[in-house]
Amino acid sequence: MSALQVECDGIRGSVLRLHVLANSDTAEDQRLKLDVRDRLLEVSGELFSQAKSREDAIKSAESHLAYLQKEAEKVVQAEGYQYPVEVRLEETYFTTRSYGEITLPAGKYQALRVVIGEGEGHNWWCVMFPPLCLSAASEDETQLEDVLDPQQLELVQGSEYEMKFKCVELYEEWKRSWEASDTAVSSKAVSQNKNCGQF
Repeated sequence: MSALQVECDGIRGSVLRLHVLANSDTAEDQRLKLDVRDRLLEVSGELFSQAKSREDAIKSAESHLAYLQKEAEKVVQAEGYQYPVEVRLEETYFTTRSYGEITLPAGKYQALRVVIGEGEGHNWWCVMFPPLCLSAASEDETQLEDVLDPQQLELVQGSEYEMKFKCVELYEEWKRSWEASDTAVSSKAVSQNKNCGQF
């Protein structure tokens, strides 16, 4: 594994992302998505106020999933919609993304994933911990410098690394594709072995 890959893995292991999927791409559903986002950022600022690491933030989110879901549902219902809302913590693949001066490498990240209704619309994402989402960042003292080492910080803030991150993204996509095909081949082999000797 290359030094860049090790640093990228360290970055992925230091942040918790927020990923909100709208019901559809209508203007109303996209606006609802942003209102749900705003409410969740507001309450998560309080929930993560004592978090000093991604693990702390994840523990807090895990113990408050029902509360976060209820808050999201309140927004949906207050705006006159009956969409179901699902809030869960999961490992989610993200492509290389830039957020202002910060660029995060592609790969799998822990994320608080919020699906509104069918979840077929454009999504919205940010870094929930440390709080790089605009409304949360102004209220929390934990900064990116507090959870990344100097080399990782230089990687996410240096624009010259964006091309390297694109290479990491291509590698991660290849790896995901290879793992998926390997799983399919293994499943087929198991299926064929089960049929062996059956006449």
